[in-house]
Amino acid sequence: MALMSRRSSRCLSVADKLRKVLPEAVTVSVGDSILDLHSRDLGPYRHRPDVVVFARRPEDVAATVNFAAAEVVPVVPYGAGTSNGGLAIPIKGGISLDLNGMDDILDISPRDFTATVRPGVTRKRLNRALAEFGLFFPVDPGANASIGGMCATNASGTTTIRYGSVRGNVRSLEVVVGDGSLIRAGVKARKSSAGYDLVNLFVGSEGTLGVITEITLRLYPIPEQTVSARAVFRDVSSACRAVVGLVGAGVAVSRAELLDGPTLALINEYQGTRYSERPTLFIEIAGASSAVPKELDECRAACTGEGAIEFEVEIDPTAQARLWKARHEFAHALIPRHRRKAIVGTDICVPISELPGAVAHAREEVEKRGIDAVLVAHAGDGNYHLACMIDREDPKDSEEFNALYETLVDYAIVRGGTCSGEHGIGIRKIPFLERQHPDLIPWMRAIKALFDPQGIMNPGKVLAQPGLCPDQLPSAEPGVEP
Repeated sequence: MALMSRRSSRCLSVADKLRKVLPEAVTVSVGDSILDLHSRDLGPYRHRPDVVVFARRPEDVAATVNFAAAEVVPVVPYGAGTSNGGLAIPIKGGISLDLNGMDDILDISPRDFTATVRPGVTRKRLNRALAEFGLFFPVDPGANASIGGMCATNASGTTTIRYGSVRGNVRSLEVVVGDGSLIRAGVKARKSSAGYDLVNLFVGSEGTLGVITEITLRLYPIPEQTVSARAVFRDVSSACRAVVGLVGAGVAVSRAELLDGPTLALINEYQGTRYSERPTLFIEIAGASSAVPKELDECRAACTGEGAIEFEVEIDPTAQARLWKARHEFAHALIPRHRRKAIVGTDICVPISELPGAVAHAREEVEKRGIDAVLVAHAGDGNYHLACMIDREDPKDSEEFNALYETLVDYAIVRGGTCSGEHGIGIRKIPFLERQHPDLIPWMRAIKALFDPQGIMNPGKVLAQPGLCPDQLPSAEPGVEP
């Protein structure tokens, strides 16, 4: 009780001080429901901030960070809350800086194929606005994430095979760094060789170097025609080899997603679908109407050449939407069957030529350890996810999962892969980053110290950083990591 009282007093003290330095229009809250909302993402960890600030302008962000630097209080940017590795969870308390109110679309330049937005704009809202101009922003992590959050994590997802990750689609950024300074990196032009590439430094930095307040994005024309296909295989390795063939043949594939048999069984049960419960590729081909039929024929040939036993094409937009809904919501299909367990996942990425072996190795390790898991993969870029059901009340379950993850990471690193293909480092993967880049950690720390000299920006993420506040591990509850 005394500890809770001291914590409440600290929260009120920080909130009172913030209200004095921020404009009246900026909401500063210590309400229980607000603190709870900002204590979580889609992953299993929970930890409350001391106070939540709802920023509306870059000046609000700068004033908040200035205050935090003077008081040595952690600042953690918060967007749509759709990350799953604890990236936006304030594990050391402090200020959760909610950027959802900064949701202006500042500029759309159709002739330059760019849009400039504030960080709170969501991906779907941006694409609705862009449709009027026949353009879209193609990076699709599945969730309706905020653009600022996608930049902070270098999000990618199902369309990476064709359009790349966020990092390749950001022209310029405005960022408030750890001393409260507002800086700009990059230009609106298509290219620049002027100095160090700070844009790509901030993209993927998970709020540990600064708070992104403005983004200029690269846009693409909406394809004239889009078709989807479903190719069913006898085994996962054949499906993986088919994707390698598709990429090697230069087929204009915009999505190539792999789902294993157990995953499709769960989807059928959850959504009432009747997909074959065998390893399956969900494929999308997009382009000019005159070119798509030829690309589809090449895709069919690549799949049947690797032994596909079914190849069905969906042209109707409703049927295509149903297909991709099944892929994007696969993790939610796990919840009804495993309500008392945490659903935690891996985010391994390997060169695509190594994907067949990596997936086979992952399934072998899962079965050897007796872990209940399903598998999906962004097969076109070598990124696969195991969704594992873990009883957090049973230490053996957690130990087995941790050992599994270490084994998979080591397998990937030896083959030129990575511990995190798209979800960032966050909390859990800090030891894996140290395994992957032991020679780079001192340089990363030096960069962190340069942009965040007080160590207040999202402490405890990406790099291990002992406490500004007393160390306290976040509590773990059942959650979803797709």
